[in-house]
This record gives sequence, structure tokens and C-alpha cells, in this order.
Amino acid sequence: MFRKKNRSKKHSRAMLSAYSIIMILIILLGILSHVLPKAKYAAAPLDDEAPSVEVGPGEWENEVSTENTKEEVDVLPEDESFNPVISDEVTGENLSESRMVTDEGLSDDEMSNRSSEDVMVISSTDEAVDATEETFDSLEACEEVYGEEGCAVVDGSGVVGAKLYQVLMAPILGFENAIDVCIFVMVLGGFLAIMAKTKALETGIKILVKKMHGKEYLLILLLMFIFSILGTTYGFLEESVGFYVLIAATMFAAGMDPLVGVATILLGAGSGVLGSTINPFATGVAVSAMKDAGIEFNQGTIILIAVVLWLTTLAISAFFVVKYAKKVQRDKGSTFLSLREQAMAEKKYAHFLEGKDEIEKLTGKQIASLIVFGLTFLVMIIGFIPWGDFGITFFDSWTGWLTGAPLGSWWFFESALWFLLASILLSIINRQGEHGFVDTFIDGADDMIGVVLVIAVARGASVLMAQTGLDNFIIYNASNFLATLPEMAFVPLNYLLHTVLSVLVPSSSGLATLSTPIIAPVAANLGYSTNVAAMTIVSANGLVNLITPTCGAIMAGLALAKVDYSTWFKWGIRVVACIAVINIVVLCLFSL
Repeated sequence: MFRKKNRSKKHSRAMLSAYSIIMILIILLGILSHVLPKAKYAAAPLDDEAPSVEVGPGEWENEVSTENTKEEVDVLPEDESFNPVISDEVTGENLSESRMVTDEGLSDDEMSNRSSEDVMVISSTDEAVDATEETFDSLEACEEVYGEEGCAVVDGSGVVGAKLYQVLMAPILGFENAIDVCIFVMVLGGFLAIMAKTKALETGIKILVKKMHGKEYLLILLLMFIFSILGTTYGFLEESVGFYVLIAATMFAAGMDPLVGVATILLGAGSGVLGSTINPFATGVAVSAMKDAGIEFNQGTIILIAVVLWLTTLAISAFFVVKYAKKVQRDKGSTFLSLREQAMAEKKYAHFLEGKDEIEKLTGKQIASLIVFGLTFLVMIIGFIPWGDFGITFFDSWTGWLTGAPLGSWWFFESALWFLLASILLSIINRQGEHGFVDTFIDGADDMIGVVLVIAVARGASVLMAQTGLDNFIIYNASNFLATLPEMAFVPLNYLLHTVLSVLVPSSSGLATLSTPIIAPVAANLGYSTNVAAMTIVSANGLVNLITPTCGAIMAGLALAKVDYSTWFKWGIRVVACIAVINIVVLCLFSL
């Protein structure tokens, strides 16, 4: 279908695979952990889930001495990442606003006998009190005093150098970290194989393309808008993986290429996630963190900022996607796909072109199969939406009998079961038989092994970040620098900081949980907009998740659509750069 004009050498050049790109990143992270300052250690809290009193960025090093001197410090918001020990021997009788945290390695009686030099005191009122904290340069020295599991890294003090086995094990541990997604993808592969055997999807796409002839661009815009609504309401990004094969095949059959299908889904859903309005996994987590920290914010303003970010990003994305789609449809040689990708696209999607000029008609079994296919994805979407966060309890009492969790509480395990049951139903409708079902399902799951591998390897980078504390170190120390800047410089540099962090921590909820309790107090203390600070974290993370190789949704979707990551990066980087500029302008305007 595609032919090149004088550019075959450029596009046939061998590119690094997604696996190699991610492994290089993991190795670089391991090296970086040995270049940055080494972490310091102090007593760990007894209960990691207990609320804690937070020392603001910079105050840990500048206002609190690590040499057993006493300084006056103010309390900043609560955060689980730092839990100073409070002793009644130091604070006297005034413990009403304070909290005592014991070590796992010591009993309560032993803690009460600990000297004041072994503890750090921070008042949760405006009154200044004495504070000391004993820190150690090595874990071994700390454990000699507090015992095993009684020590923790001091926030922002440094990183733990990655050992060789940690670098090598990172992609392996990525399987454990992403096991739910991996299982879902394999079951999805079996489901799609069962569906493909019915030829209902193939025939349906041919009929759709024929009816949409000359209006394919309206289909692109409609799909992008729908995906963006799902993204802004509940973060429909990883969940979009199941649609890549379908949309890529549709765009190919319409005379475009699979890259158009990838861009339609990824930029559509990604635009919504970037401008999350009520998405509980992004904006919801950030708002909750500010609420727990006692930081003032305006929910209405946050939603307004999100809507503007969402719609401007969607407009930019739609412009680029439609422009590229028209270009490819006019001239097949203008595709960004390499010669190898073109051959793979022909092999995977060519049957959607066969006999497309003939009059296609769906049989009764195929119509029933398409109904099951559509309902399967519809129920999955309903299952993923956290209805309880919106005060909707309609599904709670009667939809949990099938998976054990009601609609609205589903995640990938429940969805995997749902797709398995739908596969069985499709097989029964089309009378494929037990052996036919099992063989086809296994073949489909087998086709997804490459996708599963790339998801696991991508999660490996996040695993290594957590083991070394790189994310914690970067954000704490960057916050010190940001606190010295005027707001018009604070906003764009904060955005750039979180684009870097999002490569390392692609999870929107993970980044919001890590960063908001640190950045929001900095913004509040400086008199800057906390609403803008929250949406800066969300939008920067959403931007990076349009293109980063550490995002499992991207790598899985590309693998399913048979598009190389390097191809997506070369095409998408211009779009992402434009979106970043507009995002920063919007955020700066709202900070005025």
C-alpha cells in the first residue's frame, strides 16, 4: 500500500527497539544514583501509614541542624514521607498538637527513655520549640542505634547507589509491578483472536469505511473528542490499550496508516488526562493531598484551568492528526512509517482492504458478535469509572456478583475476567467448539507476549527509581531552587521539573502523591497560586505520558498497532512541544 520516493535509505535505517531504549534509561538511572550525593539516614516511624509532620523543602538542611544543635522551626503540612520523632522529655506537657512516633525496633518504654538528642521535635502550632535529629551517613551506622528496619532515608538528603543486581532485576520486578496490566493484555489478545475468527469486525470496518468515505476526518475528530472526555473524567489512558488494533485497522482501511490510529487514541485520551477535570487518579489525588496538608485551594478554579488545558491541547492535537492523515491519504509515500513497519502493516491489516469495493453484508452471527464486542468494551469503561467519587452508588448493590467488585471499582483483574467471559460467549455464538476456542484464545494470548514484555520493562524504570530514592531527591532539592523564584519563573520551571519527574514516575497518582505535599506548601508560603501549582503537576505528567517510553500504555498501544516507538517519537515530538508551550502560557495566565 505504501511506497517511498527517494527516502528509502532514511526510513529503512535500523532503529533501537523499545526494549533497548528503556534498558538504556534504566542503566543511566543506575549510573546517576552513584553520581548524586549519598543519602543520610534517621530513625524510621513505627507506622508508615500514620499522619506525620512535614519539614518544608530546604528547612531540613538550612533550619534544622544535623549536629544536635537546636533551631526554631515552623510546621508545614503533613506528609507520609517524613515522620520526625517527638518526645515528651523535650516538649514537656504540651503534646496536644504534636505526635509521638516510635521505631519498629524499639518498644514504647525504650522510646520513653531515649535521650532528647535522639529525637527531633517539631511543634504543630505556631510556637517555636527546640528540635534535634540524629542522622547517619550510612545505613549500617543507623541500624547500630535503631536496629534493622528502624531506619529510613532523610527526605532530600541524597540517593542510595543502585547495586548491579538492582539494575539487572529492575525489568524483572517490572512484571510484579505490572502483573495486572500484563494479565489483562494477554486475555485481551485471546478475546481479539476469537473476534477476528468471526470476521465480524473485519466486515464491520469495511462497511463503516465505505459509509464514511470522504468524511474520515470527521471520524477522527469524533473519536478524539470521545477519548478525551474519558481521559478528563477518569484518566482513560492505560484502559485505551484495547482499542489500538481496532482504530489502527480502521484508519488503514480508510487509506491512511496505523500511525493515524495511534495518534487518534493517544492524543485524544492524553489530551483529556493532561487537562483532568474530575479525574480522581490525577487532579483528585492532588486536591486530596492539598486538603490533607491544610493548603487552601479553589476547586472551581482548578476545574476551569483543567478545562482550558484540555480543550487547547485537544485542538492542537486534532490539527496535527488531521493534517497528517490528509497528507498520507493524498500521498502514501509521505508516511512516517519505516519500510519494515509498512510491511508489518500490510501483513496485519491488508485483509481489511480486500474486496472493500464489493457490497459487504453482515450475517446474523456477525451482528450478534459485534453487539457482544461493543457491550464488552462499554461495560469495561463503566467498570473503570470511579462512580463513588462522584457520589453515584447505583451500581454498588447489584453488580458485584460477577467479579466480586461492583462496576466503578473494577481494575485490570476484573476486566480480564470480563473479557474472558466475553470470549467464551463469542465462541458459543459462532459455534467454534471447545478445541477451537482454546487453540484460538491461546494463539491470541501468545501474540501479546511482546506487548507484555515491553510493559514490564517500562515499569522497571519506576522500580529502580523507588529503590534508589532518585524521585524524592530531585523534587525536594528542586523545590529549594523554585522557592527563590518569582511566580512568572516559578510556573514554567515547575512545569519543566515535573516533565522530568514524569519520565521517571509516569503514574499520575504516584507523582501527585509524591510531589503535591512538597510543591503546594512552597507555592502557598510564597503567596503563589496553589490551584496553578496543582494543575502544573497534572498537566506536566499528562504531557510526558504522550511520548515517554516509561509509560506502559504508550508502549503497549504502539506494539499492538505495529508502530515503532522511534517512529512515534519522531512524529509526536513536534506535537508535544507545541502543547507544552501552550500549557505553560495558560498556566502563567491563570497565575496573574
